[in-house]
Formats: sequence, structure tokens, C-alpha cells
Amino acid sequence: MSSVVTDDDFASPSTKKLVVYIAENGRSLEFDCDGSTPVEAVQRSIESAAEIPINDQLLLCLDTKLEPQRPLSFYKLPSLDGRDVFLYNRARLVMDSPPPPPERVDIPALSEPPPPPASSRNTHPLDNTSDPALKALPSYEREFRYHFQQGHAVYVHTQVKFQACERLLRELRVQERALETARGSMEHFYRIIHNMYSDFMKCYLQQHRHHSDLLVSFQRDLERLRLCRLHPSLQSGTRKCLLDFVKEESLRKWAENCSTSHRQFEAKVSQLKAMFGELKRRVDDLFSNKVLVGVRELEASVKEHVRYINEQKSIMQSLSKDVGTVKKLVDDCVSSPLSPLLRPHDAVSALGPMYDVHDKNHLPRIRACDRSILKLLEICKAKKNEMNIFVHSYMQKVAYIQSFVKDIRLQFPAFKEAMGHQDDIFTDLNLVRGVGPAYKACLAEVVRRKASMKLYMGLAGQLAEKLAAKREAEVQRREEFLKSQSAYIPRDVLASMGLFDMPSQCDVNIVPFDTNLLEIDIVDVDRYSPDYLAGLPHKGEKHAMPKSPLSMSSGSCNLTEVEESSQDAPENSGSEVLLEVESVEIAGTSKLEVENAWLKAELASAIVMMCSLRPDIESDSLDDSKVDNVLKNIAEKTAEALNLKDEYGKHLQSLFKTNQLQCLSYKKRIQELEQRLADQYAHGQKISVGKNTSESSVLALKTDECKSEISGDGEVQMPHASMESMDAASFTLASVDLKLEERRKTQENFDENMTDLSGGLNLPRVDSAHNLMDASMIETHRDEQQVSEKDGEEKISMQLGLISTKIHDVENSLDPQNMQHFETSPDPCSASKTMEDIILDLQNALAEKSRQYSESESRLVAAMEELTSLGRELEISRKLLDESQMNCAHLENCLHEAREEAHTNLCAADRRASEYSALRSSSVKMRGLFERFRSCVTSSTGVASFADSLRSLGLSLTSSVNDNEDDVTAEFGSCIKVLADKVSFLSRHRAELLERCSRSEAAQAHLMKELEEKKEMVKNLYTKHQLEKQANKEKISFGRLEVHELAAFVLNSSGHYEAINRNCLNYYLSSESIALFVEHLPSRPPYIIGQVVHIERQIVRSPIVSTRTEHGDQLDNNNRLASGMVAPPSNNNPYSLPVGCEYFIITVAMLPDTIHSPLLPDHACG
Repeated sequence: MSSVVTDDDFASPSTKKLVVYIAENGRSLEFDCDGSTPVEAVQRSIESAAEIPINDQLLLCLDTKLEPQRPLSFYKLPSLDGRDVFLYNRARLVMDSPPPPPERVDIPALSEPPPPPASSRNTHPLDNTSDPALKALPSYEREFRYHFQQGHAVYVHTQVKFQACERLLRELRVQERALETARGSMEHFYRIIHNMYSDFMKCYLQQHRHHSDLLVSFQRDLERLRLCRLHPSLQSGTRKCLLDFVKEESLRKWAENCSTSHRQFEAKVSQLKAMFGELKRRVDDLFSNKVLVGVRELEASVKEHVRYINEQKSIMQSLSKDVGTVKKLVDDCVSSPLSPLLRPHDAVSALGPMYDVHDKNHLPRIRACDRSILKLLEICKAKKNEMNIFVHSYMQKVAYIQSFVKDIRLQFPAFKEAMGHQDDIFTDLNLVRGVGPAYKACLAEVVRRKASMKLYMGLAGQLAEKLAAKREAEVQRREEFLKSQSAYIPRDVLASMGLFDMPSQCDVNIVPFDTNLLEIDIVDVDRYSPDYLAGLPHKGEKHAMPKSPLSMSSGSCNLTEVEESSQDAPENSGSEVLLEVESVEIAGTSKLEVENAWLKAELASAIVMMCSLRPDIESDSLDDSKVDNVLKNIAEKTAEALNLKDEYGKHLQSLFKTNQLQCLSYKKRIQELEQRLADQYAHGQKISVGKNTSESSVLALKTDECKSEISGDGEVQMPHASMESMDAASFTLASVDLKLEERRKTQENFDENMTDLSGGLNLPRVDSAHNLMDASMIETHRDEQQVSEKDGEEKISMQLGLISTKIHDVENSLDPQNMQHFETSPDPCSASKTMEDIILDLQNALAEKSRQYSESESRLVAAMEELTSLGRELEISRKLLDESQMNCAHLENCLHEAREEAHTNLCAADRRASEYSALRSSSVKMRGLFERFRSCVTSSTGVASFADSLRSLGLSLTSSVNDNEDDVTAEFGSCIKVLADKVSFLSRHRAELLERCSRSEAAQAHLMKELEEKKEMVKNLYTKHQLEKQANKEKISFGRLEVHELAAFVLNSSGHYEAINRNCLNYYLSSESIALFVEHLPSRPPYIIGQVVHIERQIVRSPIVSTRTEHGDQLDNNNRLASGMVAPPSNNNPYSLPVGCEYFIITVAMLPDTIHSPLLPDHACG
């Protein structure tokens, strides 16, 4: 039955119904309230209606607890969307609370109607008729009315029972929903604690694996450090390997401490695992504990029993109709006379079967329906009692689990703090594993700094070139300006105006830095780093890295030498020297060199970063899904890099094919030119057959000299020059004697040949010079095999260059002026002399041109070698770029994981903040309660007043409990009440305690006396112990005795005290010291220990020698040596030593008496 409670204090025109369901019995309470009504007001109304104290009320809406100080609108109440509010009685949640009483259903007893009165008592108009049929009508009317009354009474009684069944069914449904709500609340808290436990165990397992790995591999890590030798420049007498960087013994001791702490913490976590396992078992048991009460079956049974109610209704309708029929018949017979049409006998005869139906069918059936509903009511009562017991036990289990959850939750901060302590303990142990990566990172940093220095200096060289170019442009512009304006303005005026000044040279000087870096390259990083760290991407390529043959210093020296040679060269060769200076490139300024240095620096930086991240990144910290994602991303990046590699390889192949076709075209052109030169040579031989023999001899002589000069000057630079080129030179010299009429034709042929030759050779020279400038700063390795493969091409190129030089010289010699000089010369001798001069000039020019072209050819060969080296370097750079991209992808994944972990830590920090806020509010509340308790304690003067004050405090706490406090205040109040009772009990036994106190005082006085004696004994023992400790700290010297040291003297067989000494014998204790020690003893002790204050050296003399002590060395209290001191006469040689033997007389000071124990301490003998 629902209780309706109306609170006029907070009723308003817009009030709604708030239904509160009581979980323990399933009943419901309705309240008229609105959203502004505080929860506290509803709790007061519940207290008055259900007699449940406010402190024992726990209101839940879904998974949320209703706080007393908040309004209902905060929880979106009251509402019509199924947000039910359930009331739980905290007093029923205690484990030792009594079970609920059996369910009681108050059903009123069946009120049977009185039997119909006899006809003699209640007369009827038809009783006096003579017709017996009419006389029976009143009797039928009374019987039918009685039947109706009987059926109605049973029907009403059945209705009450059926309503009780429906009420019990509703209460069962409410209890079932209350169980679901409690289960949901408990599941919510269990999910929170499960997440906290999972997070903790995840962090713990990761830490446990890491620490276990550190402990297991500790010895292996030490061996790795021992096997890794330092760079020769870093080795010293105490440092040979990486293990020398750490203190091995200290680390071993610390590893033992870490192992002990690791095992202890593991045991504690095992206890937490057991607790959580017990919690999980209880939760699973609770979840598996389903409601055994068949609420759905009972509901179906109730619906099925509705037909009995309907059947009773139909029977009641039939009885009511029959009563109406007989009443109408009686009224008709009474009100009107009998007519022939009326047949009362037929009507009376029809009433008899109706009576039989009532008596034999309707009334037994309606009673049978009542009995069926009564059985249903008994079933509902049994189900309700079963549900009450189940709800009681279930809610106790839920409350116990929640308290268990709270206990485990309070342990997590301590365990997390312990984890942090474990990390702090293992910090020093991590040094063993971090030394190797740190050492490798330092080596990589050296390489990075060297590459950065090279890049920096290369950029400085490029800046110097740019500034030099700008200065040259400015100088040229100023010269042009002066040249144009000096025609109008006098030069002295221009000088006065300061227009003759020129911009100064810009010298880019860099102060040397990083001069103390190790002499290592990128290939040496893995060489000197530990072997187990050699898994970096460049491991397989470290032997393919070429070294740079040039440096900034060498480049600057080359430039200086070129500038000095330009100053020493003749003026007529100034243009050539200028061209050479312009063609020289400062080392480190080429684009490819700068890129190579940048790549080295980036690679070294990547190695440093990977070494820094390597100890922290563990594969265990990644989940399987994250590992799959990382591997998938790496595979995609790798595929993309391989595609780029293939595309770039195809591009290089296309370039190579293009250059190869171009070289083939050059070879073909060279062959054509050689054929033409051979034809011209044959034609010139035919023409020069008839020349003068003397001229031929002179010419041959000059030719031989030219050959000797060529072979001498170009022996080193043209090792592959053939005799065919020398024959070509002879042909060129002999063709000077051609006839004048063929001079123009020959000149045209030479011009055409030179044009073809220059056209065929011009482009390769430009290309080779460009390649030489670009590749001059690249680090190369000279490969003799590649040079040998190119000997054929170099041979052809050098022959072609020699031929071109000779043709050019002949062309210069056959200019019109020389030919005219030949024509106008009448004297053969002068002509011969002129011819010899021309030949000498030709020879000199030929030698010079041969030298220059040999240099060009050597540059071309170097350019080809540099091109090959560039290809190799490009392939290596491409591989390094691929590996760098893969490393970057890996680092990006690591960064993503770090962000995820940071997010997780942030969430954990938020949870900690919320927990701290809750704990702080609880602490403030408890502090207020304890302040009231303290004031109560301090204000009382006696035991009785203290009990009264405690009792009044408990009552005030009980009466002042509001919505701002939770059950803690109530519990505190109950504790105060219990304390007040205890204090009252103590006050009643005060007399007994006073008597006991008096007896205790007497016993205490006795004990105090004994205590004083014990104190004195302990004091003496402590003083003796301190003296023994002080004596034990000082070690007795058994070597060379010095002043202020302790010495032990043993009584020998002669009765003298001789010092115990390993190095030198004959140390004897002086008689004064013996007297000092024996003075307070009954007999001479077997040994004496004292502090040396004086040492006197003596030598045993013969009786006839003066007893004056020579070389007497003694040490005073200040440890100073005094020579020449005279010792007392020793006429009788008291120690029985041989003559000339050296002995020492020792004077000692007395130590505290505690040092003279029967036996020498073992630890005092050092």
C-alpha cells in the first residue's frame, strides 16, 4: 500500500509527484514537491512516514547519490522519464543486522450475511393468499436476495485478496529494480576500482619487467662495459674500458639492495593481487547470484487469476438479475389482481430451477474462485518473504563489497608512492645500462660537431666568394665611371673628391674552435661503441663512407699559392693567372659538400637522439594493436622510400645513358678528325719531298730537339702519348716549306680542322671543368681499378689534345706576316735563320701548349673520377636518407606513444585531485568534530562532568545532523554516546581505581628505588663501554713505533716488558712507566698497553768504554729528533744484550683502566 505524504512547506502550484521506493520492502512514498525542494526536506518527510532516521537514509537515483544540501532539480527531479528514486536503509546494510520480519497481509474476515427471516416474523401481502404458488413467491424473493448477499460478500472478500496480490507484485517489482540500481551503483564503483587496478598493474608490470631485466642482466651489462674499450685518446691509467666509469663494487652492493627491495615490493603487490582477486571473486559471485524469485512467473499467474474475478463478476450479475426477476414478479402479483393472462404457477415453477442453480452452481463456484485467489495470495506472500530475505542478504553483500572497494582504493596512493620509491632505488642501477648509449651519443656528438664546423666554415667560404664577386663588380663600375668622367674633370679634382678610392678586400677569418675533438668519423661511432648498440641503421654502411681529401685549411693554402704565383708571373700572363684564380673554388663551399656535411650532422644528431631514447623506450610499453600500427606505418614508409629509390635509380640510369651516348658521339668525331689529319699528313709528305737537304737536316734537328723537350716536359703529365703524335708534329714542321700558291688552301684546311676540333672538344672541356668545380670538395677514395679502366679513354683524349696543340702552333706560324717575310727575303741565309727562329718559337709554344693541355687532361681524368665518386656518394646519401626517414617515422610513433602516456598521466592526476578534494573535505569535517570533542574534553573539570559533557555532545551531534554531513557525523555521534557510557562506567569504578593507584604508588616507590640502582649500574656500564669503544677505535702499532701511538708490552722470561714489534726488536718499557702501571695493582700484569710519549735509543757498550751515549736519537712529545743526549749509565747491561746491539727505552702514558682486560681484543691487533 502506497503512502502519500504531502509537505505543505514546499508545495506550490507547479508541484509534481516524487515517488520514493523503499528497497527493503518495496513500498513507495509519494510527495508533492518541485525542483527547488531540497533533498533534506524529502528526507524529513520520509522519516515521519517510514520511520527511518535521516542518518540511515541512502537515496539513489540511477548511479547517483542524492546529497541532502542539493535541490531536486540538480538531479532533474521530479521527472516523468523513469528516473526512479530508491531508499536504502543503512541500518539494514550492516552485516549483523537482523533479517526482515515476515510479510503481513491484513485481510478482513469474511462477513457472512444473516439468514433470511421466517415468514411468521416478516409478513408479506402474498402470505395470506390461498394459492400456494403465490404464497411461495415471498420465500423465493428472500432466498434469492440472501444468495446475492452471500455472493457479494465473497466477491468483496476476493477483491481485497486480489488487491493484496497486486500490491505484493508491485513491491516485488520495486525490489527487483532496487536490486538492479544497487547492482549498477556497485558495478560503477567496481569499474572505477578495476580501472585503477588495471592502470596500476600495467605500470607495475612494466616497471617489474624493467627492474627484473636490470637485475637479471646486471652481470651481463657489466661484462659488456668491460669488453668495450675506450678510444685510445681517452684511455688512461685508471680508465681502459667503459666499466671504469662506474664503481663496480658499489653497484654490486646496490644491486643486492635493489633485489631485496624488489622482492619485498613484489610480495606487497602479491598481497594486493590477492585482495583484488578476492574482491573480483565476490563481485562475480554477486553478479552470478540472480534473483530466484520468479517475478515474471508470478506476474503471469496474477494475470491468469484475473479470470476468477471476471467469473465472480458474471455470477454476481446473474444473481442480481435473478433477484430483480423475482422482485418484479412479486411486485406484479401484489400491485395488480390476477389476470387470465398471468400464470403465477409457471413463474413459480421456473423459480425452482433457478434456486437450484444458485445453490448448487453459483455460490459454490464463487467460493471456489475465492479459494483460488487465497492460494494466489499465499504464493505472493511466500514470494515476498523470499524476496525480502534475498534483498537483505544481497544488500549486505553490496555494502561489504563497497567497503572492500574503499579499502583497496585507499591503498593505491601508498602503492604508487612505493612505485616511485622503487624507481628512485633503481635509478643508480640504470647507470649500468645507460653508460653505453651515453658513450655512443658522445661519439656521435663529436662527429656532429665536426660536420657542423665543416658546414659552418663552408658557409663562410661561400660568403667570402659572394663578397669578392660584389667587390669586383664595384671596382669595375668605379673604373668605368672614372674613365668616363676623367675626360671632363681633372684627375686631381677627382682625387680631392675621394673618387679614386677602391673597396677593400673582405677577409673572412674564423677563429678556430672545437680543436680538442676526437679524430673520429661517422664510421668510427660503431667501431668504438659497445657491440650490443650496433643496431643503428648505418651499421651496414659504415665501411662505405668516404673520407674527405680536402679541408678548409688546404683550400685556403691552395688559394694563397695561386695568388702568390699570380704576383710572380710575368705581366703578359696575367690574364691566364686570373682565369686560374677564378676557376679555383674554396674548399667546403660546393653545394654537394655542404649537403654532405649537413647529412653527416643530421645522421649524428639522429644517433644521439636514438641513444638518448633507447633506454626509455621498451617494446613492452606498447600494446599489440599499437605495435601492429607501428609496423604498418614502418612498412608503408619503407615501401614509399623504396619507390623513391627506384625512381631515382631510373633517373640516374637515364642520365648515365645520355652521357654515354654523348661520349660515343665525341669518340666518333675524334676518329673523323684523326682520319682527316692522317690524310693531310700524307699529302704534306708528298709536297715536302723536293726540299733542300740542309733545310731538312736543320728541320729534323729542331724536330728532335722539340721531341726531346716534349718528352722531358711532358713525361709525367702525358704517360700515354704515342709516337704517332710525334710524327704529326714532324708533319706540322715540314709543312712550313709549302709553296706560296698553296698557302691559302692549307690555311683554310687548318682553319676548318681547328674549327671542327674545337667544336668537338669545347663542350667536353666545359662539362669537365664544371664537374671539376662541383666535385672538388667531395670526399673521395682513389680507386686504382677505376683509373685503369679509363686508361684507354685518357689515351685517346691526350693524343687528340697534343695534335690540336700542334695544329694551333703551326697555324700561328703560318700567318700572313711570316709568309710575307719568307717571300720578301732575298737572302737564303737570312731565310734559313728566320726559319730556325720560327721553329724555335714553334717548339716553345708546342711545349707550353702541351703542358697546359696535359694539365687540362689531368683535370678531366680527375673530374671523371670525381663523377664516379659522386655516384657512389649519392647512392650512400640516398641510403642514409631512406634510413633517416625510417628513423623519423619511428620517432614520430614514439612521440605519439609519449603523448598518449602523458594523457593517461593527466587523467590519473585529475583522479588524484578529485580524491584529494574528497579527502580534504572529509578531513575538514573530521577536524570540526574533533574540535568540538576537544572543547568538550578541555571544558570538563571532573569525571562526572566529563561524562555529562560527552553525553550532551552526543545528543547535540544527533540533533544537529543536517544534509551537510554524511554518515560520518552520525557514526561519530554514536561513538561519542558509547564513549559517554564508558566514561560513566569508569566513574563508577573510580574508587577501585584510586585504591589500586595507592597500591601502585607503593609499588612504584619500590620500583623507583630499584630503578635508581639500575640506572647507576647502567651508567657505569655505559661509561665502561664508551671507554672500551674509544680504546678499540685506536689500533696498537706493531711496526715502527712513533710518538702518540699505542704500544703493547709483554712480560718476558727475564722480567722485562718487551714491546710486540714485527720490524725491530729490543723495544723495552722504561722503569718509570712500569712503576706507573704497577702502582695500583697487587701484582705485575702479564702485559701493558699504553700511549708512547718518549723514545730513547741506546747502544750496549763494553764495560771499559765510556757510557756516554753516542748518536742518541730521541723523539719528544712534539715528534722532534734530539741528537747527542747523554743517557744514564748502563753499567750492568740490564737486558743482557750483546755489545754493540741497539735497543730502545720507551716511555708510555697510562690509558683508561678499561683497556686492561684479561685478553687483548681481537680487533685491536692491527
